[in-house]
Amino acid sequence: MNIIIKTKNLELTESLRVFVNKKVGLLRKFINILKEKSPEKGKTLAEVFVEIEKINKHHKMGDVFKTEIIIVLPGKKLISQAHGSNLLTTVIEAKDELEREIKKYKFRGAELIRREQKKSKNNF
Repeated sequence: MNIIIKTKNLELTESLRVFVNKKVGLLRKFINILKEKSPEKGKTLAEVFVEIEKINKHHKMGDVFKTEIIIVLPGKKLISQAHGSNLLTTVIEAKDELEREIKKYKFRGAELIRREQKKSKNNF
């Protein structure tokens, strides 16, 4: 899994980079299952793009920060966004939303197989 961090109207400090890598890196355990679909064993095709931005330079209150996480999986592109007044909580909220999307993506394939089996069972 490759994590690419981009900031806008904000400086990417070392502590922010470490925090984002730590939080977004937790998604790795969900993506490891998808390694079987990649052509080479042990490699994953997942790329994660994290964009953190301060919406306006002159606002000091309200929804000042926006975090957007995009993950590119085989056959699907998952996107999550979070807005808020605290930079770190927006990263956590976006990560949690993306975690739910990955779970939906993983179990969708299993659900399709179950539906196919149910149809074939009803045909007999």
